[in-house]
Amino acid sequence: MAEPINLLGFDFGSKRIGIAFASQASTEPVILQAISARDGIPDWEQINKLVKEWQTQAFVVGIPYNMDGSVGEMAHRARKFANRLSNRFALPSYVVDERLSTYAAKQVHLSQGGSSNWKKHGVDGIAAQLILQSWFVEPEHRLASQPFKEQG
Repeated sequence: MAEPINLLGFDFGSKRIGIAFASQASTEPVILQAISARDGIPDWEQINKLVKEWQTQAFVVGIPYNMDGSVGEMAHRARKFANRLSNRFALPSYVVDERLSTYAAKQVHLSQGGSSNWKKHGVDGIAAQLILQSWFVEPEHRLASQPFKEQG
């Protein structure tokens, strides 16, 4: 069994960022309170508190690639967020292809008896939980921590 590593997982969004914590594949990630963002910029002090509280050793950020695998604006913004986490806290920041994670999170929420009022009952934390689970299950994601090459 691999050594446990304290990970904070993020479902990046321009208005809200879902967060989950996990330290090993054998346990379900803990969903933490989502944080508000202003045009994708979080309250860094809130993240700082989480990093200290959960003794974070690395980050995992979901990258919302387009369905054809191309890189759109939100994927670039999520990558920028991952890079900022890494630089700000001097910790590794890994990325995971999170296509359809919000859809899957909504399905989980509904299957648990949740409401379909997504504005009131966001699924950002569930999406962050799924992002962390995929990081543990699909080890090739652990290598995908390099910035995108600019097209043009």
